[in-house]
Amino acid sequence: MRKLIVAGNWKMNKTLDEAVALVSEVVNMINDEVTGNVDVVLCPPSVYLSVLKQYIPAGGRISLGAQNCHEKASGAYTGEISAPMLQSLSVPYVILGHSERRQYFNETNEQLAAKVNIALENGLTPIFCCGESLDLRENGDYVGFVKDQLTASLFHLSAEQFANVVIAYEPIWAIGTGLTASSAQAQDMHFELRQHIAGQYGDEVAQNTTILYGGSANAANAAELFAQPDVDGGLIGGASLKSRDFTTVVKARQ
Repeated sequence: MRKLIVAGNWKMNKTLDEAVALVSEVVNMINDEVTGNVDVVLCPPSVYLSVLKQYIPAGGRISLGAQNCHEKASGAYTGEISAPMLQSLSVPYVILGHSERRQYFNETNEQLAAKVNIALENGLTPIFCCGESLDLRENGDYVGFVKDQLTASLFHLSAEQFANVVIAYEPIWAIGTGLTASSAQAQDMHFELRQHIAGQYGDEVAQNTTILYGGSANAANAAELFAQPDVDGGLIGGASLKSRDFTTVVKARQ
């Protein structure tokens, strides 16, 4: 049975005091209101991870995640964060390949394959992002493009390794634009990705792979998106910065 997850990607937002207030509110709301089996992952700026860890009850449904890690374990990479550093903080999740990292920092599929490797080597669960631009959606083989992202960055893994990866489909054209893929569009792509995984690893692995939707899901549309059979949760951006909105999204998945 695949895991249901709602992850909040805070991106480059919040001061420390604001971050503490937000995580405290979310923890209280989730503990008071969420009764289902959904897991919650909060991904603040990495500079806050060690502080915010103190506000999250151990052994509960809420975990921390980082927004990125470097493909090397250590070295002269000023400003970067390594997977061993995250492991030393007992941070269980790391987002890899977000469209903003691909666009603004020119991350390639090959580089992301190396990041996935080192994350897994250090016991981290990668939340691997994939998705297409608006131009590709309208004019090209967008399904093939997204499948190729999985092939290039993940399909070198063994089935046992792949079982520790979470996929997040994020249509780039629906991130920060106010646009959202319809529930049917989200389901269609999630189904295609699950079939692609089955072709590489078999149906059992594919059916146990968690695939999140990551394109401007919010309190108003989460229930419809999460009702789709192949949508196992969400990677939430803007709505994760407001405790009530984020909790409403989580409750839509339980």
